[in-house]
Amino acid sequence: MKVWVNGQVVEPDAARISPFDHGFTVGDGVFETCKVTRGEAFALTRHLRRLDRSAAGLGLPTPDHAMIRAGITDLLNAEPDAGRLRITLTGGPGPLGSDRGNEGITITLAVSPECQWEVATSVTVVPWVRNERSAVAGLKTTSYAENVVALDRAHHDGSSEAIFANTAGDLCEGTGSNIFIVVDGSLVTPPLESGCLAGVTRELVIEWTDASERRLALDDLRRADEAFLTSSTRDVQPISQVVWPDGEKQTLTVGQLTERARDTFAERAASAVDP
Repeated sequence: MKVWVNGQVVEPDAARISPFDHGFTVGDGVFETCKVTRGEAFALTRHLRRLDRSAAGLGLPTPDHAMIRAGITDLLNAEPDAGRLRITLTGGPGPLGSDRGNEGITITLAVSPECQWEVATSVTVVPWVRNERSAVAGLKTTSYAENVVALDRAHHDGSSEAIFANTAGDLCEGTGSNIFIVVDGSLVTPPLESGCLAGVTRELVIEWTDASERRLALDDLRRADEAFLTSSTRDVQPISQVVWPDGEKQTLTVGQLTERARDTFAERAASAVDP
């Protein structure tokens, strides 16, 4: 798979990024992951809008959208079978510390095959929490170490995703997904104030269904009738099992509201590549 680095499509072994790049040394970067459908990046305008918000949140310059769009076109022309696109923006080369350098940002584009997810999945509630008061809460940064640890725990349980509460004990999000639950006949998802990421698929599901945002206790997941994950690669994926920290395994059914959300998203997404 070819990659695009600061304006040029190259083979991966020809890509040149400084070992002093702040994205590598201190995780000073932001990124977006888009599904590629019919040779185009799905919901690209929304993804670029969120990239801008994340960059602003870290104090990084707003990237040139025209350059990124042109780079995506060049890369997808070179890799027509790609199913997933990642846009990464970092602070560029800098000192071996938290101070930034002055050589400018680094932007890379990379693609991979389409993710193959099960129709329904198991998730694990992990004992660690999201800090909803963090300086980077709600930003899609490249600092993913805690997600790596949590996802490894989930994989040990046979789950494909880990679920976090926040410091207040409220339901928050997954490592790379948002969560929706059905409680008392209503489809709800944690609000952005919980510290969760403003997922693009989450946003579309809220717009296209009768889902609402509401503060949810972690125990609301225990009494949920249905639940599903949303992300750019999962779309709407039902949750069939929740593994709790004490080892309890909660079984969930794929109910009517989940099916309706999944089908509505698939239908609307198929009708427009950049909704």
